Amino acid sequence: MPSTRSASSPVPVSETGTGALRAAMARERAEDISRLLRVVSEPTRLQLLSLIFQAPDGRARVVDLTAALRLRQPTISHHLKLMDEAGIVAREPIGREVWYSIVPGRLEAIGDLLR
Repeated sequence: MPSTRSASSPVPVSETGTGALRAAMARERAEDISRLLRVVSEPTRLQLLSLIFQAPDGRARVVDLTAALRLRQPTISHHLKLMDEAGIVAREPIGREVWYSIVPGRLEAIGDLLR
């Protein structure tokens, strides 16, 4: 007999027959993690996050990130803009410089994914 369950509906443990499975991740959480993974899965963005995370006060200027990765400023700015729009980094203009830091909640989410 074919199942009437939709593809997005979690399978209750009692219906699996094994009892070893837990409830599936909530769809909203899965979509949030998927968006996060799409943004941070690019190698340059991972390098940028690593540099910002390891910076003495947890923030870095575009000029420093550009020098560290030996990439052009527009390239670094593009990647930072995408991460800013995704809510992964925070942008803080101070005078003529722009500082970036990792949004605390997103830092935890990224850390959870790396564990």
